[in-house]
Amino acid sequence: MITNSRNLSLIKLIKEDVACVFERDPAARTIVEVLLTYPGVHALILQRVANRLWHRQWRLTARFISFVTRALTNVDIHPGATIGRRFFIDHGACVVIGETAEIGRDVTLYHGVTLGGTSWNKGKRHPTLEDGVMVGAGAKILGPITVHANARVGANSVVIGDVPAGCTVVGIPGKVVQVKSAGHPNQFGIDLDHHLIPDPVGRAISCLLERIEDLESELARMNSDTVGVIKQSQCSDCEAETLCEQHARELAA
Repeated sequence: MITNSRNLSLIKLIKEDVACVFERDPAARTIVEVLLTYPGVHALILQRVANRLWHRQWRLTARFISFVTRALTNVDIHPGATIGRRFFIDHGACVVIGETAEIGRDVTLYHGVTLGGTSWNKGKRHPTLEDGVMVGAGAKILGPITVHANARVGANSVVIGDVPAGCTVVGIPGKVVQVKSAGHPNQFGIDLDHHLIPDPVGRAISCLLERIEDLESELARMNSDTVGVIKQSQCSDCEAETLCEQHARELAA
């Protein structure tokens, strides 16, 4: 369940949005720098303003603010999207968030992420990201699905189904490749280790190569045993056995 942040003060929300940048981006130095040079922060601040107007039925004004925001920041967030506290878009560029998308607290998106729809129906058609979700660069999360709390989406993945809590998904379509241990939290705070994911394709190829090597060894052993049996059978049944014995005596002499 996504908490409605509209009940909180807009100033308080913006302060939290700016403060969380320092937790998740080691390049951030001062508040002034973040306010002046971070397009992801600009887009979020303007979206929060537009969202308040949207729910007060100032729909055209809200959409115009969204239009201007996209032109200035290259981040397209629909004013109707529900966004929780301490949301961060790192390297804010080419991010698209649809109207019925719902985003929980402490969520992080990297550039190129799309929270898109797969239907033209008027109802819920965009994803829900629960608390603590991290989405890598270029990932596409499509449809009215849920990425549950503290899940990770690998870069350039395409997710079209629900993601269990605490899991990492990669690939096209996205598949669970790792389950995060809740007993080993990140000592440095927010977990950004989305690059530490296994390679399922490489692992599958490695398993196949090992299996092929085992089969080749087994086949070589079977061929060796078969050749020995054939030679033994040929020698015992050969009609020239007496000639072989005679030839052996001649060599001995």
